Formats: sequence, structure tokens, C-alpha cells
Amino acid sequence: MKLRLSGPMTIDSIVDGDGIRAVVWAQGCRHACDDCHNPQTHSFTGGFEIEADELIEQIKGLRLHKGITLSGGDPFEQPLALAHVCREAKKAGLDIWAYTGYTFEELTDRDSKMHQEWASLLSEIDVLVDGRFDKDKKSLLLKFRGSSNQRIIDVRKSLEQGCAVIYEKYKDEKFE
Repeated sequence: MKLRLSGPMTIDSIVDGDGIRAVVWAQGCRHACDDCHNPQTHSFTGGFEIEADELIEQIKGLRLHKGITLSGGDPFEQPLALAHVCREAKKAGLDIWAYTGYTFEELTDRDSKMHQEWASLLSEIDVLVDGRFDKDKKSLLLKFRGSSNQRIIDVRKSLEQGCAVIYEKYKDEKFE
């Protein structure tokens, strides 16, 4: 199973979720948010292809990392391959954060033609930072988000309750 990445995995990140993380940079994004932090990841033909199992081997070699973060681009443009990667990362004891321009509500919409594929990836994620970047709501004071409309979501609780539940650690932050 192949993945398209925009660059090699970043190790030892402390800005892409809680703890020391490795970041997987997915290539391809339909949102093209104005003033995006990673516009080079938008093209679906950019970056390079890698076998999912090769990335998994890199992840298994991580030491002292709390988890992996899926970013990009938008990981939900490659849900099945990344779900496979996430399952293996969890077996290695890592937690999973993911950034997406889609909202939790869009990802869980049963009428979407992508519902089953998105559900396969969403079920592997622990924390989701959702929503398109909005430059008018940009703030450098926000933890792990670029704009105040984005939410840090506890995926397990959200799937259980059927609605977006803000991750407990960040529930006191301003979410619009």
C-alpha cells in the first residue's frame, strides 16, 4: 500500500501535539486555505511515494516519542493507507494526533461518499485538530492550532457521544 508524502517524517517535534512526536506529512489537500502554513503540500502530484510498510518500520524505530502526528496536506485524502500506519503505530505504544481541514461533523457524515474510508482513519486517531485554517482568526497564542475556529477534539469521546467533544486538557481554551 502506497502513501504520498510531502517530505520525510519529522522526528522530535514538540509543536505538533502533546509530548515529543514524529510528524508524517501527507501530500494533497483540497482545502487550499488562504495563507496556509504548508501550501507546498496541496498538490496531489507533489512530494514522493512511499510504501506504508516502510513508513511503519521508521515509526517502529522511534524512541522516547509519545506519538505520531498526521499533518500535511490533509491526511483524510489518504485514509486507508494512513489507518494502516496508525494501527501499527498504536501497536508500538504511540498515540495518534491528526490535523485536518475537514470538521469532525464532515468526517462523520454518514451521507458522505467517503464516510467508510474516513471512519477507518478516524477510529485510529486519539486527538483531532479539525477545521480549515482561517487567517482572520489566526493567533500565535493558541496551542496546537493556527486559528481559533479549529478545535482540539477527543476522538474516542466524540465517537461515543456522537458529537465533537473538546479534548479535556484544552477545554478552557477559546473555541469559536
